Amino acid sequence: MRLMGNHFEITVVGTDEQWANEKIDLGVKEIQRIEKLLTTYAENSETNLINANAGIAPVKVSEEIILLIERALRISTVTQGAFDISYGSVDKSLWNFDTTMTSLPSKEIAKQSVRLINYKNIVIDKEASTVFLKQQGMRIGFGGIGKGYAAEQAKNVMRTAGVESGVVNASGDLTTWGLMPDGNKWTIGIVNPEMASSVFSYMNVSGLSVATSGNYEKYIMIDGVKYSHTINPKTGLPVTGIKSVTIVSTNAEIADAMATPVMIMGIEAGLDMINQINDMEAIVIDDNNVLYATKNIKLTT
Repeated sequence: MRLMGNHFEITVVGTDEQWANEKIDLGVKEIQRIEKLLTTYAENSETNLINANAGIAPVKVSEEIILLIERALRISTVTQGAFDISYGSVDKSLWNFDTTMTSLPSKEIAKQSVRLINYKNIVIDKEASTVFLKQQGMRIGFGGIGKGYAAEQAKNVMRTAGVESGVVNASGDLTTWGLMPDGNKWTIGIVNPEMASSVFSYMNVSGLSVATSGNYEKYIMIDGVKYSHTINPKTGLPVTGIKSVTIVSTNAEIADAMATPVMIMGIEAGLDMINQINDMEAIVIDDNNVLYATKNIKLTT
């Protein structure tokens, strides 16, 4: 089903089909609730109200949004700004990633387009339950963390309702719990960046979340070089050198949020960062199809 602009698949293990469908419906309703909260397509969403008041006034929002932004800001700090929810201010006219793009903008123009991206200008007042964007024109968006958050919340709702095993798959960002009906762990495929419909490796997991960010779905070719749709928030220019990053974590929200920063930071710095974080692993494929992984990863091909 299509939710949050992505294809979601929900699987639960049960002996009664009606019971299973009821539990899946609970998961769907939770994702729909989060979509209304985070969307930038509805004028009155909390996200849009924050953006509309950038540089003007703090906006009173729900505790849920406050906590999500707080977690996003912590990830920004850990990744030294490679993850930043204020990416929404990037000039979309500069990056349309369609076939008509034949050259990159100059470094100066690109840098200008990201001038409003700065997570340090997002101010939270927990007591007043407000969020304030310091500069006019700033915009936040939850594209880098929202899918994972929704998957994690849907899982929690279904577990609370008695679902002991299942998978929530948000367009390849997924979370698993329990075991398959045959008693084995869930088998998760890692997408082949050369062919999104095929798999190049498998992992057997339970109680873990997996998220992949890659240039295989949206990219441009200029002078024989493949440029990812992922923009470096510091330079305004697209990322090169990495085809895909897969993050394995105990939490779908964190897995979703950490995949893009590794692409931006590069193989060495990205893997070094992930190796220092407990309960998190990464698999990186570079432009030459060379595979890199953090120290605890064991892949089956």
